[in-house]
Amino acid sequence: MPIAPALLALTLALAAADGPKPPPGAPAGTKAHRDVAYVPGGHERQKLDLFVPPGDGPRPLVIWIHGGAFMMGDKAEWGPPLELLGEGYAVASLNYRLSQHAIFPAPVEDAKAAVRFLRKHAKEYGIDPDRFGAWGASAGGYQSAMLGTTASTKAFDVGENLDVSSAVQCVVDEYGPTDFTKMTEQAKALPGADEHDAPDSPESKLLGGPVQENKAKAAQADPCTYVTKDAPPFLIMHGDHDKLVPYGQSVLLVDALKKAGASVAFHTVKGGGHGDGFGEPERRAALDFLAKHLKRGSSTGR
Repeated sequence: MPIAPALLALTLALAAADGPKPPPGAPAGTKAHRDVAYVPGGHERQKLDLFVPPGDGPRPLVIWIHGGAFMMGDKAEWGPPLELLGEGYAVASLNYRLSQHAIFPAPVEDAKAAVRFLRKHAKEYGIDPDRFGAWGASAGGYQSAMLGTTASTKAFDVGENLDVSSAVQCVVDEYGPTDFTKMTEQAKALPGADEHDAPDSPESKLLGGPVQENKAKAAQADPCTYVTKDAPPFLIMHGDHDKLVPYGQSVLLVDALKKAGASVAFHTVKGGGHGDGFGEPERRAALDFLAKHLKRGSSTGR
Protein backbone atom coordinates (compact mmCIF):
# COMPACT_ATOMS: atom_id res chain seq x y z
CA MET A 1 0.00 0.00 0.00
CA PRO A 2 1.56 3.38 -1.00
CA ILE A 3 2.62 5.73 1.79
CA ALA A 4 0.61 8.96 1.84
CA PRO A 5 2.73 11.99 0.87
CA ALA A 6 2.25 13.66 4.24
CA LEU A 7 3.28 10.50 6.09
CA LEU A 8 6.30 10.04 3.80
CA ALA A 9 7.41 13.61 4.46
CA LEU A 10 7.08 13.09 8.22
CA THR A 11 9.06 9.83 8.03
CA LEU A 12 11.88 11.52 6.11
CA ALA A 13 11.92 14.44 8.52
CA LEU A 14 12.16 12.14 11.52
CA ALA A 15 14.96 10.15 9.86
CA ALA A 16 16.89 13.35 9.17
CA ALA A 17 16.39 14.47 12.76
CA ASP A 18 18.06 11.30 13.98
CA GLY A 19 21.36 12.73 12.75
CA PRO A 20 24.36 10.82 11.40
CA LYS A 21 24.13 7.06 11.53
CA PRO A 22 26.63 4.97 13.50
CA PRO A 23 28.86 2.61 11.51
CA PRO A 24 27.57 -0.87 10.63
CA GLY A 25 27.93 -3.32 13.50
CA ALA A 26 28.12 -0.63 16.16
CA PRO A 27 26.22 -1.37 19.39
CA ALA A 28 22.62 -0.20 19.39
CA GLY A 29 22.40 3.30 20.76
CA THR A 30 25.84 4.38 19.55
CA LYS A 31 25.93 8.10 18.84
CA ALA A 32 27.71 9.27 15.70
CA HIS A 33 29.22 12.71 15.18
CA ARG A 34 30.66 13.02 11.69
CA ASP A 35 32.87 15.66 10.09
CA VAL A 36 33.26 17.61 13.31
CA ALA A 37 35.56 20.61 12.76
CA TYR A 38 38.15 20.51 15.53
CA VAL A 39 39.63 23.76 14.20
CA PRO A 40 36.72 26.18 13.70
CA GLY A 41 36.89 27.68 10.21
CA GLY A 42 40.01 25.64 9.48
CA HIS A 43 41.19 23.48 6.60
CA GLU A 44 38.79 20.90 5.18
CA ARG A 45 41.09 18.17 6.50
CA GLN A 46 40.83 19.42 10.10
CA LYS A 47 37.81 17.30 10.90
CA LEU A 48 37.08 14.15 12.86
CA ASP A 49 34.42 11.48 13.25
CA LEU A 50 33.43 10.49 16.78
CA PHE A 51 31.42 7.44 17.81
CA VAL A 52 30.24 7.03 21.40
CA PRO A 53 28.63 3.73 22.50
CA PRO A 54 25.91 3.65 25.14
CA GLY A 55 26.80 2.96 28.74
CA ASP A 56 26.92 4.34 32.23
CA GLY A 57 29.31 7.21 32.81
CA PRO A 58 31.67 8.86 30.35
CA ARG A 59 33.41 6.52 27.95
CA PRO A 60 37.19 6.12 27.63
CA LEU A 61 38.30 7.38 24.22
CA VAL A 62 40.60 5.82 21.65
CA ILE A 63 41.83 8.32 19.07
CA TRP A 64 42.61 6.59 15.78
CA ILE A 65 45.01 8.32 13.36
CA HIS A 66 45.22 6.90 9.84
CA GLY A 67 48.44 6.29 7.94
CA GLY A 68 49.27 7.02 4.32
CA ALA A 69 52.89 8.26 4.11
CA PHE A 70 51.78 11.73 5.27
CA MET A 71 50.26 12.37 1.84
CA MET A 72 47.15 10.20 1.51
CA GLY A 73 44.46 8.47 3.55
CA ASP A 74 41.11 9.36 5.04
CA LYS A 75 39.42 8.97 8.43
CA ALA A 76 36.53 7.03 6.89
CA GLU A 77 38.23 4.91 4.23
CA TRP A 78 41.19 4.08 6.47
CA GLY A 79 39.05 4.12 9.56
CA PRO A 80 39.51 2.87 13.10
CA PRO A 81 39.06 -0.62 14.57
CA LEU A 82 35.36 -0.19 15.32
CA GLU A 83 35.24 -3.35 17.42
CA LEU A 84 36.43 -1.00 20.15
CA LEU A 85 32.85 0.32 20.38
CA GLY A 86 31.73 -3.10 21.55
CA GLU A 87 34.47 -3.02 24.19
CA GLY A 88 32.98 0.15 25.68
CA TYR A 89 35.33 2.72 24.16
CA ALA A 90 34.36 5.84 22.31
CA VAL A 91 36.34 6.10 19.07
CA ALA A 92 37.49 9.23 17.28
CA SER A 93 38.98 9.03 13.78
CA LEU A 94 41.04 12.01 12.66
CA ASN A 95 41.84 13.63 9.37
CA TYR A 96 44.78 16.00 9.36
CA ARG A 97 46.56 18.15 6.81
CA LEU A 98 48.73 16.10 4.46
CA SER A 99 52.12 17.12 3.08
CA GLN A 100 50.58 18.56 -0.08
CA HIS A 101 48.54 20.89 2.13
CA ALA A 102 51.11 21.91 4.74
CA ILE A 103 54.51 20.62 5.85
CA PHE A 104 55.76 19.68 9.32
CA PRO A 105 54.77 20.57 12.01
CA ALA A 106 51.24 20.97 10.60
CA PRO A 107 50.05 17.35 11.03
CA VAL A 108 51.31 17.17 14.61
CA GLU A 109 49.68 20.49 15.40
CA ASP A 110 46.44 19.10 13.96
CA ALA A 111 46.55 15.93 16.05
CA LYS A 112 47.13 17.95 19.21
CA ALA A 113 44.37 20.40 18.26
CA ALA A 114 41.99 17.46 17.88
CA VAL A 115 42.93 16.10 21.32
CA ARG A 116 42.38 19.50 22.92
CA PHE A 117 39.03 19.91 21.17
CA LEU A 118 37.84 16.51 22.35
CA ARG A 119 39.00 17.16 25.91
CA LYS A 120 37.38 20.60 25.95
CA HIS A 121 34.05 19.14 24.80
CA ALA A 122 34.31 15.85 26.68
CA LYS A 123 31.23 16.42 28.84
CA GLU A 124 28.88 17.16 25.95
CA TYR A 125 30.13 14.13 24.02
CA GLY A 126 30.02 11.76 27.00
CA ILE A 127 33.74 10.92 26.99
CA ASP A 128 36.19 10.86 29.88
CA PRO A 129 38.85 13.60 29.52
CA ASP A 130 41.21 11.66 31.78
CA ARG A 131 41.17 8.49 29.68
CA PHE A 132 42.40 9.24 26.15
CA GLY A 133 44.48 6.75 24.20
CA ALA A 134 46.08 7.26 20.77
CA TRP A 135 46.43 4.45 18.21
CA GLY A 136 47.76 4.61 14.68
CA ALA A 137 49.73 2.74 12.05
CA SER A 138 52.63 3.95 9.89
CA ALA A 139 52.25 7.74 9.58
CA GLY A 140 49.40 7.39 12.09
CA GLY A 141 51.72 5.50 14.40
CA TYR A 142 54.16 8.38 14.11
CA GLN A 143 51.41 10.87 14.94
CA SER A 144 50.36 8.79 17.94
CA ALA A 145 53.96 8.60 19.15
CA MET A 146 54.31 12.37 18.84
CA LEU A 147 51.16 12.81 20.94
CA GLY A 148 52.67 10.53 23.55
CA THR A 149 56.11 12.13 23.76
CA THR A 150 55.31 15.84 23.43
CA ALA A 151 53.07 16.38 26.46
CA SER A 152 55.91 18.17 28.24
CA THR A 153 56.34 20.78 25.49
CA LYS A 154 53.96 23.41 24.15
CA ALA A 155 55.84 23.66 20.85
CA PHE A 156 53.01 22.03 18.89
CA ASP A 157 50.05 23.50 20.77
CA VAL A 158 48.71 26.31 18.61
CA GLY A 159 45.25 27.70 17.95
CA GLU A 160 42.12 26.99 20.00
CA ASN A 161 41.48 25.39 23.41
CA LEU A 162 44.94 26.09 24.79
CA ASP A 163 43.52 25.98 28.33
CA VAL A 164 43.29 22.18 28.15
CA SER A 165 45.96 19.53 27.69
CA SER A 166 46.83 17.75 24.44
CA ALA A 167 48.28 14.80 26.37
CA VAL A 168 47.10 11.21 25.98
CA GLN A 169 47.20 8.52 28.64
CA CYS A 170 48.59 5.70 26.48
CA VAL A 171 49.84 5.06 22.94
CA VAL A 172 49.64 2.16 20.49
CA ASP A 173 52.22 2.80 17.75
CA GLU A 174 52.24 0.35 14.86
CA TYR A 175 55.37 0.63 12.69
CA GLY A 176 55.63 4.41 12.78
CA PRO A 177 58.83 6.19 11.67
CA THR A 178 60.96 8.18 14.12
CA ASP A 179 64.38 9.43 12.98
CA PHE A 180 64.01 10.18 9.26
CA THR A 181 67.76 10.69 8.85
CA LYS A 182 68.48 7.03 9.68
CA MET A 183 65.78 5.40 7.55
CA THR A 184 67.76 4.89 4.34
CA GLU A 185 70.74 3.41 6.18
CA GLN A 186 68.49 1.08 8.16
CA ALA A 187 66.61 0.07 5.01
CA LYS A 188 69.78 -1.40 3.50
CA ALA A 189 69.26 -4.46 5.69
CA LEU A 190 66.37 -5.54 3.43
CA PRO A 191 66.86 -5.79 -0.36
CA GLY A 192 64.22 -3.82 -2.22
CA ALA A 193 63.39 -1.57 0.72
CA ASP A 194 62.33 2.03 0.16
CA GLU A 195 64.86 4.86 -0.11
CA HIS A 196 64.00 7.78 2.14
CA ASP A 197 66.56 10.50 1.42
CA ALA A 198 65.30 11.38 -2.06
CA PRO A 199 63.55 14.77 -2.50
CA ASP A 200 60.30 12.99 -3.38
CA SER A 201 60.28 10.57 -0.43
CA PRO A 202 57.32 10.88 1.96
CA GLU A 203 59.62 12.08 4.72
CA SER A 204 61.29 14.72 2.53
CA LYS A 205 57.90 15.98 1.41
CA LEU A 206 56.78 16.22 5.02
CA LEU A 207 59.87 18.24 5.99
CA GLY A 208 59.67 20.47 2.91
CA GLY A 209 63.04 19.37 1.49
CA PRO A 210 65.47 16.43 1.29
CA VAL A 211 65.88 14.70 4.64
CA GLN A 212 69.67 14.92 4.80
CA GLU A 213 69.56 18.64 3.99
CA ASN A 214 67.07 19.24 6.79
CA LYS A 215 68.60 17.40 9.74
CA ALA A 216 67.65 20.03 12.30
CA LYS A 217 64.03 19.87 11.20
CA ALA A 218 64.16 16.07 11.17
CA ALA A 219 65.29 16.19 14.80
CA GLN A 220 62.33 18.43 15.62
CA ALA A 221 60.07 15.87 13.91
CA ASP A 222 61.53 12.90 15.80
CA PRO A 223 59.40 11.69 18.75
CA CYS A 224 62.58 10.44 20.43
CA THR A 225 63.65 14.08 20.84
CA TYR A 226 60.86 14.71 23.35
CA VAL A 227 60.92 11.52 25.42
CA THR A 228 60.90 11.95 29.20
CA LYS A 229 60.26 9.62 32.11
CA ASP A 230 56.74 11.07 32.26
CA ALA A 231 55.77 9.75 28.83
CA PRO A 232 52.57 7.67 28.94
CA PRO A 233 52.73 3.89 28.53
CA PHE A 234 53.57 2.79 24.99
CA LEU A 235 52.86 -0.38 23.06
CA ILE A 236 55.00 -0.44 19.92
CA MET A 237 54.51 -3.14 17.27
CA HIS A 238 56.66 -3.58 14.16
CA GLY A 239 57.40 -6.27 11.59
CA ASP A 240 61.09 -7.12 11.32
CA HIS A 241 60.83 -7.37 7.49
CA ASP A 242 59.17 -4.00 6.94
CA LYS A 243 60.46 -2.53 3.64
CA LEU A 244 58.62 0.78 3.97
CA VAL A 245 59.45 1.83 7.53
CA PRO A 246 62.54 -0.01 8.79
CA TYR A 247 62.16 -2.05 11.96
CA GLY A 248 65.05 -0.10 13.46
CA GLN A 249 62.87 3.02 13.61
CA SER A 250 60.78 1.49 16.38
CA VAL A 251 63.91 0.18 18.10
CA LEU A 252 65.14 3.78 18.39
CA LEU A 253 61.94 4.87 20.15
CA VAL A 254 61.84 1.82 22.40
CA ASP A 255 65.43 2.44 23.46
CA ALA A 256 64.74 6.14 24.13
CA LEU A 257 61.70 5.35 26.26
CA LYS A 258 63.54 2.67 28.23
CA LYS A 259 66.53 4.96 28.80
CA ALA A 260 64.22 7.67 30.16
CA GLY A 261 62.51 5.22 32.51
CA ALA A 262 59.14 5.35 30.73
CA SER A 263 56.86 2.34 30.31
CA VAL A 264 57.10 0.61 26.94
CA ALA A 265 56.16 -2.81 25.60
CA PHE A 266 57.73 -3.85 22.27
CA HIS A 267 56.02 -6.48 20.14
CA THR A 268 58.04 -7.78 17.18
CA VAL A 269 56.11 -9.44 14.36
CA LYS A 270 58.55 -12.07 13.14
CA GLY A 271 58.71 -12.02 9.35
CA GLY A 272 56.12 -9.25 9.28
CA GLY A 273 56.12 -6.46 6.75
CA HIS A 274 54.44 -3.07 6.73
CA GLY A 275 51.31 -4.34 8.42
CA ASP A 276 51.61 -7.68 6.65
CA GLY A 277 51.70 -10.59 9.06
CA PHE A 278 49.78 -8.72 11.74
CA GLY A 279 46.91 -10.80 13.05
CA GLU A 280 45.10 -12.00 16.15
CA PRO A 281 48.12 -11.84 18.51
CA GLU A 282 48.66 -8.18 17.63
CA ARG A 283 44.97 -7.37 17.89
CA ARG A 284 44.81 -9.03 21.29
CA ALA A 285 47.95 -7.26 22.46
CA ALA A 286 46.47 -3.87 21.53
CA LEU A 287 43.10 -4.56 23.19
CA ASP A 288 44.74 -5.85 26.37
CA PHE A 289 47.05 -2.83 26.49
CA LEU A 290 44.18 -0.37 26.06
CA ALA A 291 42.10 -2.14 28.69
CA LYS A 292 44.99 -2.05 31.14
CA HIS A 293 45.52 1.67 30.79
CA LEU A 294 42.11 3.12 29.96
CA LYS A 295 39.45 1.07 31.73
CA ARG A 296 38.27 1.77 35.25
CA GLY A 297 40.21 -0.10 37.90
CA SER A 298 43.40 -0.17 35.83
CA SER A 299 46.66 1.43 36.93
CA THR A 300 46.22 4.55 34.79
CA GLY A 301 42.51 4.36 34.07
CA ARG A 302 41.61 4.62 37.75
